[in-house]
Amino acid sequence: MIQINSNFQHLKPSYLFTEIVDRTRAYEKSHPEAKVLRLGVGDVRGPLVPVVIDALHRAVDDLATVERFHGYGLENGPSWLRRRIVDFDYAPRGIRFDDEEVFISDGAGSDLGNLTDILDLHNRVAITDPVYPAYFDTNVMAGRTIDLLPCSPENEFCPALPEQVPDLIYLCSPNNPTGTAMTYKQLQMWVDYARENHALIIFDNAYEAFIESADVPHSIYEIEGARECAIEVRSFSKTAGFTGVRCGYTIVPNALYGYSSTGERVALNPLWLRRVCTKYNGTSYIAERGGEAVLTDEGRRQNMERIAEYHHNADIIRQGLQEIGMQVYGGVDSPYIWARTPDGMSSWEYFDYLLNTAQVVCTPGVGFGKQGEGFVRFSAFGLTAVAEEAIRRIQNK
Repeated sequence: MIQINSNFQHLKPSYLFTEIVDRTRAYEKSHPEAKVLRLGVGDVRGPLVPVVIDALHRAVDDLATVERFHGYGLENGPSWLRRRIVDFDYAPRGIRFDDEEVFISDGAGSDLGNLTDILDLHNRVAITDPVYPAYFDTNVMAGRTIDLLPCSPENEFCPALPEQVPDLIYLCSPNNPTGTAMTYKQLQMWVDYARENHALIIFDNAYEAFIESADVPHSIYEIEGARECAIEVRSFSKTAGFTGVRCGYTIVPNALYGYSSTGERVALNPLWLRRVCTKYNGTSYIAERGGEAVLTDEGRRQNMERIAEYHHNADIIRQGLQEIGMQVYGGVDSPYIWARTPDGMSSWEYFDYLLNTAQVVCTPGVGFGKQGEGFVRFSAFGLTAVAEEAIRRIQNK
């Protein structure tokens, strides 16, 4: 008799964004005349920038010839892309890595879940609350003990160090969903704590391109000692609109070690390579060439123009909500605005209120954890005209 992984029964029956889609579709079905504006799910708008489109076309042309055809590649990604990542994203900040410390993936989401494959099921996990649901759900699926670290306006969304020492810590900065970002000082505190307690930090850095504040690091490896305690995960999804193309990368430093059940010190980089070689056949060649184009001066210029539009949208949303007296956070180093619901409404009550009265979709904060109750998240991804119209509707209700 086949037995299921019973840990799945401890998950919520519905994924947050599935519930949002279902409620929105139900409303649209019953109100076919309504023009619903979506400021909820954090998907980027197209099209891809020209330099990326050109690179994708050239990659397709490569596959159309015998001489330039590419089949199976290295599971951890081609050396030309790994070297480009080191030289373009890290070296200008005084950070150097060997090619073998970089792993190409099909996006940050996959690696954020899969990294736990090389970690023991009995590791204790610390996760911020509110939090991107995948961190929590991944470890529920594995059956690990999870400690939630409350994040709120009172602690500037930077949680206090946990009383119970964890083995694994998830941090996301700039943060999804709160839109806030950790400073050098705050992140140094966590790195020092992890090193002192031989803990591992998984650092989700998917929104690095949105950082504007001078006191916010662009990589955890700008922090002294981080190579000895942190894995950094990045993505081209939000930086360059690759949500449908799928390409990202993960840094697993050679200086990073864990411990076996017998207390033996074991390097994590070879373990992750072994896992990747067994369970992953490599990222699409076409996507990899697109990622290479992102990591050029022209690629950066074109994509930063798009990100500037998202920043502008965030300003519109943040200022518009403030004008009607809502308490808002984030939206400076991030495309997300975190807002307290008015009149003591719950997160889902305000979601339904906006959908039914303004035909605007947001994301209920409680879907990101208990500490998210009484908040909603607005996304600045999309057209400026949509952000302007959505705020006009909200202000008129």
